Order: sequence, then C-alpha cells, then structure tokens
Amino acid sequence: MNEKKVIAFIVEGPSEEAALGTVMSEYFSGSRVKFTVVHGDITLKDYVSVDGILKKIKDQIDSVKRKYRYDTDDFMKIIHLTDTDGVFIQDRDIVPGALDTIEYYTDHIETAHIGSTVKRNHRKAEILLKLRRTGKINGISYKIYFNSCNLEHVLYNTLEDFSDEDKQKMSDDFAEKYEGNIDKFIEFVSCSEFAVPGTYQKTWDFIEKSRNSLKRYSNMSLLFADKN
Repeated sequence: MNEKKVIAFIVEGPSEEAALGTVMSEYFSGSRVKFTVVHGDITLKDYVSVDGILKKIKDQIDSVKRKYRYDTDDFMKIIHLTDTDGVFIQDRDIVPGALDTIEYYTDHIETAHIGSTVKRNHRKAEILLKLRRTGKINGISYKIYFNSCNLEHVLYNTLEDFSDEDKQKMSDDFAEKYEGNIDKFIEFVSCSEFAVPGTYQKTWDFIEKSRNSLKRYSNMSLLFADKN
C-alpha cells in the first residue's frame, strides 16, 4: 500500500488540469494528487444515462488504478469538477440562434437546435442531481463541484467560446500566477463575487435555481473548507 493516500480529480479537459493541477497538488501535498482527463463532459459523453453515470466514473478511477497500480484502499477521495452549462434554466430560456453550436449568455442560451438542447439540459440536470447526492463510488468518498457556466467563466470572468489553444494558454498563465501562492488562490476562489456560500447541499440548491447555472458562480471554495 502507498504511504500517501490518493486524491483523484476528474476534469473535462487538459486546460482544467493545467490551470488547477499545480495548486491542488500543493494544497493536498500530504496526498498523491492524480488528474484524470475525460476529454469531454462525462455527464454527456457517449449518451450516458442517469443509471449508467456511476459506472462511467468508476471506469475513470479504474484507469487511474491500472496506470499507477493502485488498489481501492489507496484512495482517499474522488473530486469531480464539472461545468453547469446552464442546464438548470427553464426551457423558455433556450431561444433560436443562427449557429449550430450552443451560445451561452448570462440570461439565456441561443442555438439552432432547441429541441436537442432542451433534452441535453434535462438529461445532464438529472445526472448532476444524482451525482451531488452520491457520497461514495466503489467505496471511495466522492463529491462533485461546479463552475458556472464553465471554468473559464469563473477563472477569467468571460463567457466566450475559446479555442483549445486559447484555453491552454490561459490555463498556463493562471497556473503560473498562483504557483507557490496557494493562499492567494484560495482567496480568489473564495471571493464573494462568485463563490456560493453555504454547505455543499445548499450551494447545489442555489445553482439549480432560476438562471444561476448560466451566471458566474462556483462552489470550489468548499474544497478548502473540507479536507475530509
């Protein structure tokens, strides 16, 4: 058995790992921090269902086990970071747009494919509800934390469709800014401008209301209030 317990982070893309990997490893220095990058949204990937989402996450953890030859007992907890993508808004807030892609605004979504976007929102909202009520996966402590509408919105206060190259550059700059300065990072993610106050459950209750899942909010600050 490894001397240090493993904390597994599940993130959507490499830019999330680039932005947060260094500060998380520094803060949780007493543990082995491992990032597993899904390369997409695991709550939507391969048309995952509410019934199948826990297996999808278990598969991600199994890949970490195989890569580093870990056993289940080596893990302390799983930390899952997700974008809200505005999925908790009312259907009427999804309006016709000129583009095939989804365009996010702080009070509505625009898309040429309203029907499929409504279905996407409903499915992901149901999956997120299940995940935030899930305390353990395969015997390992599990919690999911949100960034709204996405990580770039929270970290850089801009709601744009960035290219992968732009995301990587911004993430590298962000990581460099806070490397070796974890207190400043915690101060940043805890700022009242976007950090949702309250318990884990209350922060999720908040983001599910009204149009909050499109606005700039996060409960990542809870990561530093709860080491257990």
